[in-house]
Amino acid sequence: MENSNKRYWKGIEELTNEPSFVKNIHNEFGNMPSENDSKGEALVDGSGTHRRDFLKMLGFGVAAVSLAACEAPVKKTIPYLNKPVDVEPTIANWYASTYTDGGEYASILVKTREGRPIKIEGNKLSAVSKGVLSGRAHASVLSLYDNEKLKGPQIGAKAADWAQLDKEFTAKLASVAAKGGQIRIVSNTILSPSTKKVITEFTAKYPTTQHVVYDANPAYGLTQAHGGILPSIDFSKAKTIVSVGADFLGTWVAPTEFAAQWAETRRVGSAKDGKKEMSRHYQFETILSNTGANADYRAAYKPSQEGLVVISLYNAVAKLTGAAALAGASVKLDHLDKAAKDLVASKGASIVVAGSNDPEVQKVVVAINALVGAYGSTINTGIAVHYRQGNDMAMANFIKEAGAGKIAAVIFYNANPVYNHPMGAALAAALPKVEVSLATNDRADETASLCQFIAPDSHYLESWNDAEPKTGFYSLTQPTISTIFKTRQAQSSLLTWAGLNGDYAAYLERNWESNILKSGAVQWKNALHDGVFQPNAVTVSTAVPTVDANAAAAAISKAYSANSTGLEISVYEKVGLGTGSQANNPWLQEFPEPISKACWDNYASISQPTATKLNLKQGDVVKVAGKGYEVTLPVLVQPGQAQDTVAIAIGYGRTKAGKSADGVGVNAYPFISEINGACVGTCTTGVTISTTGESKDIAQTQTHHTVMARQAVVQETVLGEFVKNPQSGRFNPTVATSEGKKNATDLTLWNGHQYNNHAWGMVIDLNTCTGCSACVISCSAENNVPVVGRQEVINRREMHWMRIDRYYSSDAEVEDLKGLEVASDNPEVVFQPMLCQHCNNAPCETVCPVLATTHSTEGLNQMTYNRCIGTRYCANNCPYKVRRFNWFRYYQTDEYDFHFNNDLGRMVINPDVTVRSRGVMEKCSMCVQRIQEGKLTAKKEKRRPVDGEIQVACAQSCPTNAITFGDMNDPASEISKLLAVEKEGRAYGVIEEINVKPNISYLMKVRNKDVKKEA
Repeated sequence: MENSNKRYWKGIEELTNEPSFVKNIHNEFGNMPSENDSKGEALVDGSGTHRRDFLKMLGFGVAAVSLAACEAPVKKTIPYLNKPVDVEPTIANWYASTYTDGGEYASILVKTREGRPIKIEGNKLSAVSKGVLSGRAHASVLSLYDNEKLKGPQIGAKAADWAQLDKEFTAKLASVAAKGGQIRIVSNTILSPSTKKVITEFTAKYPTTQHVVYDANPAYGLTQAHGGILPSIDFSKAKTIVSVGADFLGTWVAPTEFAAQWAETRRVGSAKDGKKEMSRHYQFETILSNTGANADYRAAYKPSQEGLVVISLYNAVAKLTGAAALAGASVKLDHLDKAAKDLVASKGASIVVAGSNDPEVQKVVVAINALVGAYGSTINTGIAVHYRQGNDMAMANFIKEAGAGKIAAVIFYNANPVYNHPMGAALAAALPKVEVSLATNDRADETASLCQFIAPDSHYLESWNDAEPKTGFYSLTQPTISTIFKTRQAQSSLLTWAGLNGDYAAYLERNWESNILKSGAVQWKNALHDGVFQPNAVTVSTAVPTVDANAAAAAISKAYSANSTGLEISVYEKVGLGTGSQANNPWLQEFPEPISKACWDNYASISQPTATKLNLKQGDVVKVAGKGYEVTLPVLVQPGQAQDTVAIAIGYGRTKAGKSADGVGVNAYPFISEINGACVGTCTTGVTISTTGESKDIAQTQTHHTVMARQAVVQETVLGEFVKNPQSGRFNPTVATSEGKKNATDLTLWNGHQYNNHAWGMVIDLNTCTGCSACVISCSAENNVPVVGRQEVINRREMHWMRIDRYYSSDAEVEDLKGLEVASDNPEVVFQPMLCQHCNNAPCETVCPVLATTHSTEGLNQMTYNRCIGTRYCANNCPYKVRRFNWFRYYQTDEYDFHFNNDLGRMVINPDVTVRSRGVMEKCSMCVQRIQEGKLTAKKEKRRPVDGEIQVACAQSCPTNAITFGDMNDPASEISKLLAVEKEGRAYGVIEEINVKPNISYLMKVRNKDVKKEA
């Protein structure tokens, strides 16, 4: 069994048995509220927090808890006098729309209840996003109800009305234009063709206007290497994937789209279906990224070596293909030669991607892809992708011109470069020299607050718009709610200031009928209903961009060093918070980052050897300096990171975003450097770290719910062994009895359950779960999961109904301290979604004194909130630690002011799910409200539910379809077919030896590695 000698661990503290970890490992419920804790009052009158106080809760105590459990806010309702035609109480309406945030894109479906958008799902009609969403897209519905957005326009930081703003601003624009003054519109990537047309109309009115585009996390180097466009990439066609610093499963360009493609090449079947092939994935990077954690082979390098890594890879491929080598320095890196061999062996089905924004690095990557036949197969230059349109040089030039007083007027179109551009401080200093400045940002943020005028744009869920993510692929945005505040679409503002009709909805429809559909109103209505308008055929081009690889290699050799010995900073983007555009969204702030499992902060991430060398430990507060800029933040020791590097995430350090964002972390954008004319996320010279002598807890969830003996929890093998024996990595527990050894699953004290109608279950494929955690935010949105804040996470009281366990692993024995230390430098990683297992022999059900947790006739473990008295016996008896005790009233409480403490924020609450008050246990319900709704719909139509029409939130949101949900009593269901195939293959239950018979099965992880370990 391949994994029999592996040791699994969740963090450095567990690997080294730190005292704090050992102390808390048996502290099941974290730190208890105390008399000295301001939030530690009794859960109800007359009851304490300890189980021994249970008897005190009998009588009035029980009644009080029961009442508190089903407590709901008082609502004063007035019946409709004239009911809207399209609104039926308790019935959801769905609208097709489009989510965009800079270059992030998804065609979506918006669920509304009584006119309130409450949930975002993917639109499967889209050939681009194909129904998959990121966590940020799911969270964007909460941003709609952010009470800290501007309530209307402002002039000189004072409230104004639109007529006044239009009059004053157009007068100033006219004055600037009359003098021939330079006007700039500054924006992030705009995917909307109609918006670009509006900007053209504005430019026609004011001819000195230029549109400057930049991206907070740019791909300028990639576009420059491909003649000004992004090519279309398809990982599903690749047998060999090599990534150099591109976190394409996490943050690079289009991660949800790429993850869906990548997963197609990572699915393996059992002996029955005959599929035994997988792509092989190599990752070379500085930090341990989501993509690196999912790779078959991985090695780390310093940022100063990145350009030399691609040169070395090119030369290794060139040697095998007979091409001439490139001159310049090279680096030795584990698995690099092996990657080159596999690239050449799978020529025509290979791809190399690089995350660097350096155009010269990307040109060498183009040359490598040309050698391995990627163009026309895995890379298609016949379709231009529009996700990143920023021009780094144009933006830098604009800031320099503004500083020199050459810009007379500037409009910041939903852009915040004072915060999210490396030259933000220079821009802030230059803005007073600009005669007229206006921002359309939705709040007085770091940039808008420095402008004379703010004309706040409406949220995309309140707006009309369109998008063209790829040439010829269109989608529409339509409002799903009337504007909440006195905001106005930025397009309408531009049209108004250009002296045109400001009705952007009419403008959009005319533009589509004239330039996109070209066939009248019927097609417009169809496109609006479907949300998309797409070509029937896709253009495929084998054209290879023309690059001078030798000149690129020469430029790289000047800018990069193979032998750097100093500390270096790597600036990266987090999967959850992203670039910080939605930093005031509490769901994203409390999102545990897939690798570090940290939330509510950023930190200086360093490797264990670097921490040892610098005499630092986790939580030490340090000052990190470079490029004349300094920040103070805590240390996080991160396995897998390159030595002598410090990694800091962007997206934090907001100062004018709102309560949830301001003062959280530090701003890392100023560390970004310019290399070969582009913004590159590194600082490689003059970097210093100095300790402050202070310490700070980092809110991490990774070891809060430790499950021991993980041989029965995580099971894995390698492809070569799996081909020989589909059960090669399986752990089959046996129990010694008086009759000899027996399978643990054959022994039980239970009589079992008979499911005569439905038997709901789930299968989770560990091979295709990337750890992205979109399911976590989707679950929170669907089930009204509360946000508890940084301190409560530190107190081990996070409320997420599902978590993504991230396990490191190594082959070293427990007593082999040196082996474990080496393993921690570059461990293997497994992600495992963990939620209520809905056990058939549920341990929680046997210990609840009031039958609050019971078993349904369809296999679900149910929680009855108004019966629960909060003893926590069930959580104590749960082997998976997936139950959450609701310590406090997180709704309508000032101490937990995370949007749910005001009437506006509570508009996002799903009325189909009970809002839990304090003192009760809560957990995954398998989205029982969705199951019941689907069953009711089928019953009204006098049929059984069709497989796939009932979906739980986590399965529906998974970009890689790693989660399969369905009725195991339906032989035609996808889950039944999958279990039939995998029963003797990869399917297993977590901790099978205790025989709780979970209704959730996992498919063992298979790595495409050589059977024998390389030296």
